[in-house]
Amino acid sequence: MPEAVNKVSKSAPIVYSCYYTRNHEGEQFVKEHVFSYQLTGTLFLNDGDKVHTFNPGDFRFCKRNSLVKFTKLPPAQGEFKSVSIYLDQEALREIGMEYGYKADGPAADDVIVPLKSDILYESYMNSLRPYEQLQQPGNDKLLSLKMREAVLLLLQVNPEMKNVLFDFTDPGKIDLEAFMNRNFHFNVELKRFAYLTGRSLATFKRDFEKIFHSSPSRWLQQRRLQEAHYLIKEKGAAPSEVYLELGFQDLSHFSFAFKKMYGKAPSRI
Repeated sequence: MPEAVNKVSKSAPIVYSCYYTRNHEGEQFVKEHVFSYQLTGTLFLNDGDKVHTFNPGDFRFCKRNSLVKFTKLPPAQGEFKSVSIYLDQEALREIGMEYGYKADGPAADDVIVPLKSDILYESYMNSLRPYEQLQQPGNDKLLSLKMREAVLLLLQVNPEMKNVLFDFTDPGKIDLEAFMNRNFHFNVELKRFAYLTGRSLATFKRDFEKIFHSSPSRWLQQRRLQEAHYLIKEKGAAPSEVYLELGFQDLSHFSFAFKKMYGKAPSRI
């Protein structure tokens, strides 16, 4: 496992990440909006539609209720560093009420938004450097103020972010077939897929079987194995490269399921 250091606890609004090993891969459900800055190393983010690359000096914004795969690549003989500001819904509601902000139009569909560099963003990130050492309890109010400052700066530099930041609605009911074909490789619980498609778990399962004529669990495994077969046979990918990418938790389980479906181990394709 890579060595990871979060300078501020994950429950805090400001989080510093450092990785020292060759690379670190994974995926996550982005529960809250995140405003981030790349300090060192390279970050690759896959939102299911596109892979975004962020290098030192780049700013980015990730929308809440999103599924994202990531690869963190430290520089040669160096370490990966980034800082992220989490913008929780309760704080955004308070800011909206205090300053009169509210969404007045549709929000952009982009999950990951690369932000152009701006002197205000740069000055703000520089001002966070002393906060890297705030590990002791009792600094919540200071960190909360810096989070509110980030929101106001985002609105100053990118006014169009208003309709994203102050949209407090839950995901609406969307095209289930298109969503699953785009996101089948994310290893999340069915209740998460249900929520993101605007359904209860029971409705999700019922709608799923009407569309795919299969249970979600069975379809997900078959769809992932089909994609693995394609990547290995047609693209020359190694089994060790694809199993995590396609939502399998370990290589042995992937190999067993693959052989059961195709009659051969993935290494023999």
